[in-house]
Amino acid sequence: MTQKALTQSVTLNNGISMPIFGLGVWKTKSGKECIDAVLAALEVGYRHIDTAKIYGNEEDVGKAIRESGIPRNEIFITTKLWNADQGKDKTRKALEGSLKSLGVDYVDLYLIHFPVASKRMDSWKELEKAYHDKLSRSIGVSNYTIRHLHELLQESQITPAVNQVEFHPFLNQKDLLETCIKNKIQLEAYSPLAHGQKTDDPQIVSMARKYGKTSAQILIRWSIEQNIVVIPKSVKKERILENSQVFDFKISDEDMKVLSALDENFRTCWDPTDVD
Repeated sequence: MTQKALTQSVTLNNGISMPIFGLGVWKTKSGKECIDAVLAALEVGYRHIDTAKIYGNEEDVGKAIRESGIPRNEIFITTKLWNADQGKDKTRKALEGSLKSLGVDYVDLYLIHFPVASKRMDSWKELEKAYHDKLSRSIGVSNYTIRHLHELLQESQITPAVNQVEFHPFLNQKDLLETCIKNKIQLEAYSPLAHGQKTDDPQIVSMARKYGKTSAQILIRWSIEQNIVVIPKSVKKERILENSQVFDFKISDEDMKVLSALDENFRTCWDPTDVD
């Protein structure tokens, strides 16, 4: 796998380049497991790591990046503002705490992790200030529905660069994707493998056989074909490598339609639909 392939990127609405493929470290144990996973990913060419304060492994991500010897400016780091830290008085301190844990002067993307009803707008205003102060090269949101995005767009000075949500063929949020594209917000897919719960689906297995790929590679490629950023999680070296081997084939338009038709509103994570 070439370095060039793993740094295929999208351009965010502020001109920042973001690798379309990265490693997510949700539910990756702090300490050796996280450090080893990040090092393994960086070794095979990943240059995009996604963490969050609530994951409890920001410090380990920072250690692994330093241990890798790869210059900081070559790695795209995302972290997130947790619910308990939202609001006018806590947001800035939370970001500064994340920077300290990571051992960096800035992150490349800082996200509001979840649209907490009474605090999300105040939190966003603090993110805008942090962006102007160059603590984060871009700012965005996570788990925002169309309704939450419209509210934010009406009241914000800066359009979010990214909306990170659960997205895969079995939760094919087409309307949300269209809204993001229309407003120049990059969609990013967490849990693009549906937590492995759909890799045995007959259509996925059949497609994997047809393309000479694994089910996971088919699911990841489906997102990439739509210019969606993906951050599959794994702690196994061989799986980390396998997940990255998705740039040497394309899924036909006809097969993309077949995969997209698998939508059944299948969520494996938080459902923000009813959040006021």
